[in-house]
Amino acid sequence: MFNLQSVNSKIFLTLIFTLLLFSCAKNKELSDIPKDPHSWSNPQEVIVQHLALELNVDFNAKQLSGCARLEIRNHTGMDTLILDTSDLNIERITLGKQEKETPFRLGNPEKYKGSPLYIAIKKYTQQVNVYYSTNPQAGAVQWLAPGQTAGKKLPFLFTQNQPVFARTWIPCQDSPGVRMTYSAEITVPKKLMAVMSAANGTEKVENGVYHFEMPQPIPSYLIALAVGDISFQAISERAGVYAEPSVLAKAAAEFEDTEKMIIAAEKLYGPYSWDRYDIIVLPPSFPFGGMENPRLTFATPTILAGDKSLVSLVAHELAHSWSGNLVTNSTWSDIWLNEGFTTYFEHRIMEEIYGFEYKEMLAKLDYDNILQTIQQHGEDNPVTALRQNLAADDPDNTPTAIIYDKGHLFLRTMETLIGREEWDQFLTNYFNKFSFQSMDSEKFVAYFEDKLIKEDAELAEKLQLKKWVYEPGLPGNHFVVKSPALKQVKNEITAFNNGTAASDLKTQNWTSHHWRYFVKNLPAELSNKKLSDLESTFSFSKTGNSEVLFSWLMLAVKNRYYPSYLVLEEFLSGVGRVKFIAPLYWSLAQTEEGRAFASRVYKKARDGYHPLATSAIDPILKFESEK
Repeated sequence: MFNLQSVNSKIFLTLIFTLLLFSCAKNKELSDIPKDPHSWSNPQEVIVQHLALELNVDFNAKQLSGCARLEIRNHTGMDTLILDTSDLNIERITLGKQEKETPFRLGNPEKYKGSPLYIAIKKYTQQVNVYYSTNPQAGAVQWLAPGQTAGKKLPFLFTQNQPVFARTWIPCQDSPGVRMTYSAEITVPKKLMAVMSAANGTEKVENGVYHFEMPQPIPSYLIALAVGDISFQAISERAGVYAEPSVLAKAAAEFEDTEKMIIAAEKLYGPYSWDRYDIIVLPPSFPFGGMENPRLTFATPTILAGDKSLVSLVAHELAHSWSGNLVTNSTWSDIWLNEGFTTYFEHRIMEEIYGFEYKEMLAKLDYDNILQTIQQHGEDNPVTALRQNLAADDPDNTPTAIIYDKGHLFLRTMETLIGREEWDQFLTNYFNKFSFQSMDSEKFVAYFEDKLIKEDAELAEKLQLKKWVYEPGLPGNHFVVKSPALKQVKNEITAFNNGTAASDLKTQNWTSHHWRYFVKNLPAELSNKKLSDLESTFSFSKTGNSEVLFSWLMLAVKNRYYPSYLVLEEFLSGVGRVKFIAPLYWSLAQTEEGRAFASRVYKKARDGYHPLATSAIDPILKFESEK
């Protein structure tokens, strides 16, 4: 007999059961978001799903001002949303499209964390509107006067959020474990152009109002903005270069292999997920080599060597489109999951395009860097473990050689022990399974053991997985990188040390990697006569390769080789990349004479450096800013 009441009851129970399952799944998804020790926010209770920025760019006041509209999901019925801020001027906060004002409170600031912003919300609040402005000294934002740009006529600004500086210009849940989509309306002076880590136009608009959409969810550290006299040149249908007009042609020529890199990357680990891959070459004060902002890599002009010898940086930032941007470290203690994977992926791209020998030269340079770093810190020092303990520390305080190069060596070792074909399939599956999700060391180890070790005790002992991830130093099973090409360079260094004149060394057909290895491995102490012989023969002070020039200038400082000091001053005054300038200033500061030189140069150059650079160098020179 057909019983309508019984059918309705079954439908009702099925609906309730489905809703409960969905709720449990959502709660499990949100419970997977780790508590980030470097964030005040509460995404485990209230999560930001979309950010809509409306900002005006004021170069005179060095200020961004406007509104951040946050679409939230209050999945636990909380009455408070907590956001991360640092030196933001919060004017007022409203709820919903009706813009009803709501109470808020800024908590006390803490080092590395800034101040929590407590916002009163309702159980069913879906939108929070924060009206605010930034501080001229915002840690993420660098304002450049016209004289600090390539064109010398118009100002420039760019942002650098990683690791915890998004909160200095956007009130947000500033943790790598929280993803959101975003849109933006940015108003700039009419002669300038704005670009972001989003879908970008390729030409300036007359009214100075630019609109952006980022449909893929990303963590806050990958939101990026640049404003300046910017032009665009296409490389392929899905790749191109943005730069100041005077730099554009050189940059496009340097990066002409970008499409080949994208094809090589897709061949290795699956389709590119971000629609376009563009690069913007920033003014020299950019503090890093590159930043993997999705859709728009930010790059330093120091990689424009003129011979493509430093384009491995482009391969690195492109690789981040999978390792880092697609699968992201949950907290900064697990940054090796971003950088180690990316460095390995970078090397594989370089091998696909330029060959095995070329890649092995890069790998050997990195390998030597690991050995040197571990020797400096000590093999038992916890800082040499892949999984870092940064809970109470600066999240930017990680040895590059460990998280990048030891991470790469771990993956290279696994490739060797497991076999490249099986290892590549594992990585492809890993990127597919965890795309647009966060990852920590524990979850990675569990996935690795489940998919590769499968309770095989003999294999587990062979791979030493947990020793690689959690213990300091290098496990005994690590792959030893050898480069026959660089071994020949070592022979020429020995010959030079034994008295062979520089002009008699066998350097025919050397690439910049040979030269980089040569200069880096010369004895730390050399006579001025030997340095003069090298300079007059090879003109290191005039090289277009910034890596080679940096190594040469370090030698000049160590040995007080004054003929290179004019170039040294020009380099320190014209480059803001922390990797180069911080070691040079430190080396100069080891002598009274050198400190005096460094202080004079730094006083003039400091205003052109990014805050990340000044925070590294101020303590070295005990510099106190005149405010």
